[in-house]
Amino acid sequence: MGENGVKVKLLLGEYWWGGAVMDGIYMPYGDKNFKRELNPNKTFNQAVPFLVSNKGRYIWSDDPFDFRIEEGFLYIENCEGEIIKEEGFDSLKEAYKAAQNKHFPPSGKLPEELLFTAPQYNTWIELMYDQREDKILEYAQSIIDNGFPPGILMVDDNWQEDYGVWKFHAERFKNPKGMINKLHDLGFKVMLWVCPFVSPDSATFRDLAKKDFFIKDGNGEIAIREWWNGFSAVLDFTNEEVCKYFYGQLKSLVDEYGVDGFKFDAGDPVYYSKDDNCHVPSHPNVHCEKYGLFGLEFKLNEFRACWKNGGQPLVQRLSDKAHSWGYDGLATLIPNGLAQGLMGYSFVCPDMIGGGEYQSFLASSNNLDEELFVRYAQCSALFPMMQFSAAPWRVLSKKYSVYCLQAALLHKKMGLEILEIAKRSAITGEPIIRPMAYEFPEGNYENIHDQFMLGENILVAPVLKKGMTKRKVIFPKGKWQDGDGDIIEGPKMEMVDAPINKLPWFRKID
Repeated sequence: MGENGVKVKLLLGEYWWGGAVMDGIYMPYGDKNFKRELNPNKTFNQAVPFLVSNKGRYIWSDDPFDFRIEEGFLYIENCEGEIIKEEGFDSLKEAYKAAQNKHFPPSGKLPEELLFTAPQYNTWIELMYDQREDKILEYAQSIIDNGFPPGILMVDDNWQEDYGVWKFHAERFKNPKGMINKLHDLGFKVMLWVCPFVSPDSATFRDLAKKDFFIKDGNGEIAIREWWNGFSAVLDFTNEEVCKYFYGQLKSLVDEYGVDGFKFDAGDPVYYSKDDNCHVPSHPNVHCEKYGLFGLEFKLNEFRACWKNGGQPLVQRLSDKAHSWGYDGLATLIPNGLAQGLMGYSFVCPDMIGGGEYQSFLASSNNLDEELFVRYAQCSALFPMMQFSAAPWRVLSKKYSVYCLQAALLHKKMGLEILEIAKRSAITGEPIIRPMAYEFPEGNYENIHDQFMLGENILVAPVLKKGMTKRKVIFPKGKWQDGDGDIIEGPKMEMVDAPINKLPWFRKID
């Protein structure tokens, strides 16, 4: 197909993973036609110019490409750089490890350990844009009062004076240092929401414009880009002086108030253009990559959108999900989470429990599904991380809130084991949660989308459909022990009990 594209004939029984995390619901590719444009990346989650096959092959480029699967062929197209095609590896695992070691090697470093050993709590759904000192403290205290273990507390958007003014709003935060001290005393570490945007009608904008710190459009004018909260200028992270400035702003929050880390929102390639003028001429995807690399300055971090940041100690949250059982909600968590791991983004966090769609949790809403909320919590419990936002004790009846508490306590109970798996992942680069086909290549498990492996020996099979109290579990070869001590010997398929208060999971014991 020429230097900017390749054509690969699919092998018998061959499946592929990679590209964009939000396409995890369509992975593995192979049985059906599929296409994705990554040049530029227009998705709203992590992405990478990498595809890997269960037949021991992979495709990589340092530059973005588009790809499609059609009529038994994989086409790599619209790539401005070299396309690397490697084959001859024994399995999905071996092909992934070979690619990872060569193209996105593990750093050996880990994000903040508390992320793995305790739940996270985000103030977004409870407070939305009304982020206030008293309400944040009230939310934190209610976590403790309802028996939930403290962990990471994320203060979301609108704590700040303005976009680009990274200071606590004086009217809403009378004593921010005292607030953070109280949160620390309760057992929380505290993160603040930030983004790379600056309001164009502000003194900060005028000051930074003089320093040439903003992306400019193709006409050389400061680019004002529309995003979900209006129109803003965009910081240019290809400029080292911008990085130093932004670091100084955030570090002052650490030093003055005791802030522990930051949720780095936005930065998606969609907010940049190929004809932008910036300090170092860059593709829109590269701006997203640079924003991710900046996050390495803080051990406690979170990103929703990244490009080519695999192998780095960055927390990768899935994009916002609906309060739904379908492929816009709960059903996306496992396939998209597995896709993250197979793209080098090991430190996986699912979306907020119940879904990040806040309308379902308003007092006036009649759309809340208590069973769905519980199953969201259970599905998240044995991910590397779990994150609450809507308070279970507020939106659920006491019975269902207790089931969410049980899921949170399970995560805490397993926290040290999850942390050990994460530490190994930081060194080896292997995913923390893995497709069945990754660990058991001889089992023909490529199309299992509703169960996963946590590390090498823990099989997790959440309930993902409404009304189910039993579910089918595929057990690979070996002996598998459930929480009651019962042993199931694989390989076999078995129906297991899964009442509303139970997350089916099993440990390999031989």
